[in-house]
Formats: sequence, C-alpha cells, structure tokens
Amino acid sequence: MSTHCCDHDTPDTHTISDLPRYRRILWIALVVNAAMFLVELAAGFNSGSLSLLADAIDFAGDSINYGVSIAVLAAGLTLRSRAAMLKAVSMMGFGLFVLSNALWNMVFGTVPDAQTMGLVGTLALIANLSVAWMLYAFREGDANMRSVWLCTRNDAIANLAVLAAALGVFGTGSAWPDLFVAIIMSSLALHGGWSVLRQARGELNGGAMHGHSHAD
Repeated sequence: MSTHCCDHDTPDTHTISDLPRYRRILWIALVVNAAMFLVELAAGFNSGSLSLLADAIDFAGDSINYGVSIAVLAAGLTLRSRAAMLKAVSMMGFGLFVLSNALWNMVFGTVPDAQTMGLVGTLALIANLSVAWMLYAFREGDANMRSVWLCTRNDAIANLAVLAAALGVFGTGSAWPDLFVAIIMSSLALHGGWSVLRQARGELNGGAMHGHSHAD
C-alpha cells in the first residue's frame, strides 16, 4: 500500500447534490459495522482470536465514525476537518491498543480456533467490501470523506489478513499468525490516522489563511 495516496490536500470536490446519496451510504455503513461488531466480538471471545477482537473493536470505532460523519455532513469545512481530526486520533488510539494487546499475547496468549476465524473473517470481508464499493466514488473528497474511505479500505485489507492468519493458525497450530496480523492491523490504523490528521490540519490551516485574506 503506497503512502502518497493521502499526502495531498484534496479540495471539496463533491457538491451539495451528492450529500443525500452520501448520507444514505453512511447510514447503511453504520448499521453494517454495528452488526459486525457484535458478531466479531462474540466470535473473538469464543475463538480466542486477538485479530478478530481487534477487528471487532475496529468495527465499533467505524460505527462511531460514520455517526460523526453523518452529524457534520452538511457543516462547514472547518467543522468537518475538526471531526476528521478526532476520527484520526481514534484510529491511532485503536492501533496502539491492538499493538499493546499483541505484545501481551506473545507471552500469555493461547492458540485461537482457526475455523471460527476463517468463517467470521469471510463474513467481515464481504461486509467491508460492500461498504467500500459504495464509498469508492467519494474517496477523493475532503479529509472527513477521506477518513471514512480509509477506514473502510483498511478494514477490507485487515479482513484479508485475518483470513491469512486463520490459514496460518490452522497449518502451524500456533498463535503467531494471529499475533502477526494484529500487529499489521495496528500499523494500518496508525498510518491511516496520521495521514488523515495531516490532511485535516492542512485544511484547517488553509481555511485560516483564507479567512485572514478576507479580513485584509
């Protein structure tokens, strides 16, 4: 995954006519993510899989993020950029949480159930790919839209990693593939959060400069 995809400041390219469609997509995404949070939380505890639990927490965070995006959708760029900064911080917090738990499980963890990981991981992948397909047209919007797209894209990548971990656990009888995937997921969250934070700060700074120019 290249890093330059989030390095540029993208203008608000979507007009007000796009907002009703985007709002509907966000509501669908919120419901899907909330449902998958409950499914993966139960499966993660039952299977002993850290990657499933991490993915469940990610689904919960995304549900909150979609709700915030809906709340500020029609707001000005400054408010939307500030909301994106809050979501970026939550993404990075999730990454640190998963990383710390992975380190703990290296010492105290047990071997998870590979079959449960595979079945639930497949269901999660289908859910995230469906949401990502709906959000694809809005991936080049402002920092708030970009943060939503990044969260969904990273979730789909994480689901593929969970499936790979399930195969690894099944083939080796070891918990290490599960822990390795958890570390990858934390890295994606940290990178994505930092990218969104930089763009949001750039939009805020640009808005402040624009305001000063009008004042002059």
